[in-house]
Amino acid sequence: MQRHIITQYATIIEALRRLNELSGGVMTLIVTDNSGRMLGTVTDGDIRRGLLNGVTPADLVGRVLHSSCMTLHTGQPPMERIETMRMARSRGISLLPEINPDGTINSLIDLTRTDTILPLTAILMAGGKGERLRPLTTDTPKPLLEIDGRPIIDYNIERLARAGITDVWVTVRYLGHQIKNYFSVPRHGINVRCVEETTPMGTIGSAALIPRSFEGNTLVMNSDLLTTVNLEEMYLRHTAEKADITIAAIPYTVSVPYAILSVSNGQVTSLQEKPTYSHLANAGIYIFSNSVLSALSPDERTDATDLIEAAINQQMKVTYYPINGTWIDIGSPADFRHARELMRHHRSLSGS
Repeated sequence: MQRHIITQYATIIEALRRLNELSGGVMTLIVTDNSGRMLGTVTDGDIRRGLLNGVTPADLVGRVLHSSCMTLHTGQPPMERIETMRMARSRGISLLPEINPDGTINSLIDLTRTDTILPLTAILMAGGKGERLRPLTTDTPKPLLEIDGRPIIDYNIERLARAGITDVWVTVRYLGHQIKNYFSVPRHGINVRCVEETTPMGTIGSAALIPRSFEGNTLVMNSDLLTTVNLEEMYLRHTAEKADITIAAIPYTVSVPYAILSVSNGQVTSLQEKPTYSHLANAGIYIFSNSVLSALSPDERTDATDLIEAAINQQMKVTYYPINGTWIDIGSPADFRHARELMRHHRSLSGS
């Protein structure tokens, strides 16, 4: 953070030197007074405009600072923080300061790395054996299989980091020591914590092993997905609907290669040649209110579908969020090959 902070009494030539040191990253300086209170920001554009207006390199940086800038505030309600970050992104702002009540800087948020800050805990399910992917998973847990040189689970951790989710847990069982070892160091700035199932607990039962408050919401997802799901939009839908559960859904089309008969009272009323039916399929990504997850028992096996059906039967509000983008459930060798080809294609398009 200190790399981006400069006092109002530094010279413009010093500011230029500091900006040059930031080359390749976010080239913005935060100007403070001697007490560390934020006064504004300075970019090379601000300095260029100042020089054109007669400011000299020996003048103080306070002469060219931009005082009307967007900030976050500690203790700010989550929805206000999300909206501020959305506005900052729309305006092309790259560095967003978070300010303490006394005006000092609490943190600097790099909007080239973080899209939003969602008030969610995240749980990634990584305990499965991946039997359909054998022999690839004989000695390697499926979440650690590599796609384009990175473990599958790493793509999901990166997506959580971009969403500003830092309270991240991974539940493990099969070859769990390898996953624990992988997360023995921070990944994408997140200290991921692992918990181990002692017995198989189903597709969501191990969420009972994660400590949580009764209030708030938790994102639960399978760790072996490759997806570009917009977690911010999914969370906003969950809160706008005041939902107890939001299920990410992927369009799924079924084509019937025959003419389908419609019948009534023993007679054929119509024929539909090779119809296509569209459905919404469960994508294995959910936002649960913590009150719903509190119903889980650490002594019972529970699948996500069981928990969701129980919530529906109890008249809880269950809604869905349609994924528009990439979603691959890497459950078979064909899925794995497709995911690797997709990432190679993305890399070729980006030129990396």
